[in-house]
Amino acid sequence: MILSQMMRILAGAALGLGFLSMTAAAQDMMRGVNLSSPDMVSAEMTRAQVEATIGSATTAPADFSGKRLSNLDLSGLDLSHAIFRNARLNKTRLANADLDHAVLDQAWMLEADLSGAKLSGASLFAAQMVRARLDGADLSRARVAADLTGASLVGASIANAQLGADMRNQSMGLMRAVLKSANLERLNARGADLSRVDLEFASLKGADLTGASLRGAQLGGADLTGATLTGADFDGADLASAKLIAPIGLDQAKNFDKAKNRDRLIRE
Repeated sequence: MILSQMMRILAGAALGLGFLSMTAAAQDMMRGVNLSSPDMVSAEMTRAQVEATIGSATTAPADFSGKRLSNLDLSGLDLSHAIFRNARLNKTRLANADLDHAVLDQAWMLEADLSGAKLSGASLFAAQMVRARLDGADLSRARVAADLTGASLVGASIANAQLGADMRNQSMGLMRAVLKSANLERLNARGADLSRVDLEFASLKGADLTGASLRGAQLGGADLTGATLTGADFDGADLASAKLIAPIGLDQAKNFDKAKNRDRLIRE
């Protein structure tokens, strides 16, 4: 009986490691990929052809799944509800485009320009958006489990958006947004789910985190100078070397006493 119990424990541990490996691989898609290959930098459609596809999509959303659309200028287009699953949009210009409720799951959007774009209710699951520009973009109520390392979201909105890990789906439970070293100054993150999100060394100066969940978030080295923290939940958040200078509403934050490494905060 003892042997069988040990076997069950080992099997459970192996299964857990398998889940960790799978989720880590899902958010590390760039490993081994030639980012300078034609598949990653070229376009198989012109802007006019993209517009024609949108115009002909009368009974179902325009579908660009798997399409190579890198380096195109698609700024200002109405791409709401369009499907870009696994599409290549590297360095594509989508400034002020309407992508409300668009599906961008597993899309490649390295250094894409989405300044001022509408992405409300959009799905960006396992998208690769390193150094993307989303200044002033609206991602309210969006599902964002994307790699946004080094991205810029100055003045953007992720209000009521879900960027945290969905622990109800254990097989993909560790999939969450990565915003390491991102510029999030003046970000509207009211009511956003940022649980377990990687925010290491991100700039959150003047960000509005009212009612946001930061449970288990990685905030090491992050700059929260002047951020509004009223009702923000810090349970289990790691604050090692984070800057917390002149915060607003810290006395009304939740579970701040349960945050990790509070003794290593930089307060002045």
